[in-house]
Formats: sequence, C-alpha cells, structure tokens
Amino acid sequence: MNTPHVNASAHSPFFTEEHDMLRKSVRRFVQERVEPFAPQWEEQGFVPREVLKQMGELGFLGIRYPVRYGGSELDTLATVVLAEELGRSTFGGFAVTVLVHTDMASPHLHHAGSPEQLERYMPDIIAGRKIAAVAMTEADAGSDLQSMRTVARRDAGGWVLNGSKMFITNGVHGDVYFVAAKTGDAGRGRDISMFIVEKGTPGFRVARPLKKHGWLSSDTAELVFQDCRLPEDALLGQEHKGFYALMKNLQNERIVLGAQAMGEASRAIELAIEWTTQRQAFGAPLWDKQAIRHRLAWRASQVEAVQNLIYATAWRDARGQQVTKEVSMIKALAGTLVNQVMYDCLQFHGGMGFIRETAIERMARDARVQSIGGGATEVMLDEVAKRLA
Repeated sequence: MNTPHVNASAHSPFFTEEHDMLRKSVRRFVQERVEPFAPQWEEQGFVPREVLKQMGELGFLGIRYPVRYGGSELDTLATVVLAEELGRSTFGGFAVTVLVHTDMASPHLHHAGSPEQLERYMPDIIAGRKIAAVAMTEADAGSDLQSMRTVARRDAGGWVLNGSKMFITNGVHGDVYFVAAKTGDAGRGRDISMFIVEKGTPGFRVARPLKKHGWLSSDTAELVFQDCRLPEDALLGQEHKGFYALMKNLQNERIVLGAQAMGEASRAIELAIEWTTQRQAFGAPLWDKQAIRHRLAWRASQVEAVQNLIYATAWRDARGQQVTKEVSMIKALAGTLVNQVMYDCLQFHGGMGFIRETAIERMARDARVQSIGGGATEVMLDEVAKRLA
C-alpha cells in the first residue's frame, strides 16, 4: 500500500508555484543532507556549522530578507513551507536550530537594526557564516517577560549588562546573540531594550549546556552576563521598546512553531499508516482494526484543519493584517495536537515505538516541548480569551 502524504498544502489555494518549488527543494535537502546524518547530531548535541552554511548557500536562511543582503524577499507562507518541511525531517532538534536562526533571532535585527548593524551582521547570518540566537527567557521569567532580572545600565559611553538567560537555543554554538534586558527604573516592567552581543565579548560566557528530554540535536544553554561591557551601538532598536519588539516577533514565532508542529504531526501519521498496513496481528494488518484506522483518520482530519488555519493566518499576516488572536490559537492548537498525534502514533507502533532506534520514539520526545516553548498553551488560551470578550 502506498502511503499518501498527509499534507493539506498540496490542495491549498494559498500556495504558488514558487512556494511549491521551495517545498521540493527543502524536502530534497532534508532527505539527502539531514536524515542520513542527523542521528549523529543527536549524539553530539548540535547541528554542524557546515550544514547551516549549506542551507545558506541554497537560500534557505534568508527567505524573507532583502535581496541586498542575500535574501529572497518571499512571504510568510514561504516561512511556513520551510518550517513544515523541517518538521517533517523527524528531527525536531535540527528543525528548531534552523528556525531559531531564521525566524526567532534574526528578525530582531531585520526589524530594528540600523543600516550599519544590518550591513555588519545580516549577510553573514543569511549565508550561515554566523549563527544567531535570541536570549529573552530566564529561569524565573519565561512567558512573563516583564519579570526578567537581567539589566543593562549606561556607563562611560556604552552599556554594562548583568544577568543570566536560560533555555537558549543555539546558546553554545551561536555567534550573535540578541539579548533582552531591563533598562528602566524599578517598577517599570515593560522598559526592556534589546542588545547585540557577540561571542567572545568580555563578561559574557556560556555557563553550561543543558541536557534535555528532547530536541537533542539542538544545543541549548544557560548564558551569564557579568559586568559585560557593550558599546553604545550595541543597542538594537529604541531604548525601552524591546518589550514591544519581543511581542511583535512572537507573532511570527508562533506561526512558525505551529507549522513545524504540523509538519511533524503529518509525518508521524504517515509513518503510523506505513507501520499499521504492514504489521500483522491476529492474522491481519493492524490497519484492518477499525479503532486504529478511525483514530488515524481523526488525527489526520485535525492536522489538516490546523494546517489550514496556519495557511490562512500566514496569508493574512503577509498582507499586514492583525492576527494576534489567530497566532495564539495556532500555538495552543498545534502544541496540543502534535502531542496527541505522537501519543497515538507511538501507541500503534507497539513495543517498537518505545525503542530509541525508531523515528516515532524520537518524535514523541521532541514534540513534548511544543506546548511549552514560544508561549505555553495556557498562556495562549488567555491571549485568545482576552480577544473574545
């Protein structure tokens, strides 16, 4: 039995021929340059730099950035294509390594960078010569950004940065960090500013790499800033306006994470269909059990529904429309659904689903963080509720 692709975009009116070409190109790269080697990346705990450079050479790291810096100037839907296909790789750590670089860290530079900052950093980021990370989360300040304790104070024509950041993707192997810090008076929780900090800056160090439940091929770290001196031009954007920059970029981040999750979910369903149509039990394929095929049909229906919400929202976002409610819905729905899909697909693999050598076991571990990172489900539902009353 040939397993069809569980992919709503094949029939979507939102995608153009250009999007389809990008999808084919990314999928081919994943099949040839990622899937055969990624098990080793899981063991070593990071994606090799040369892989990101290869992606830069193919134009995957600058999809929405200006041509003058090496980008392609495509739209939000192109980003969705990239995220879905990286999710389909079955290696969530690889996917998030790339997506943090392209859609969670570097957009801060793109949106707020001065001409000098853009010229200095953007070409290398798009080419994969410099790896980007964004440092906003702290041990006691995740979804509640106003609770962050990292501070930056003006001093001798520059800034002094003190504090720490936790759970930072690309934290160990990054080159350019976009760091959020309090710059206002006590009690002014939203007085946050963004700073560009380069690897090797005195007073900045990687405290430790973090061992995780999943996403093993993405390096994740705790960062420490101790009297870290920065020049005046390290300020990214307007002073005290970093909170709004973070909120703005979280819109894009949540679309991207939703697309990644649905790429993972659609691939998991395909793998489960392949397994259940081949695996014999009680004299017949597992697929012949109505409970199993109905459950997979139900999950495929849910995935396609959420995918279409993502596509419609990305289409609206590309046209400058307000989509705050919708991206919060996407993050809540996708983060929950991908975990439900993985639970069922692992269950239907039986004992093999519990063995490390199977893709579905890895995917189930990787999916768990999807309902936490980028905005916990409960926080997202509050964001939706605020816009319903």
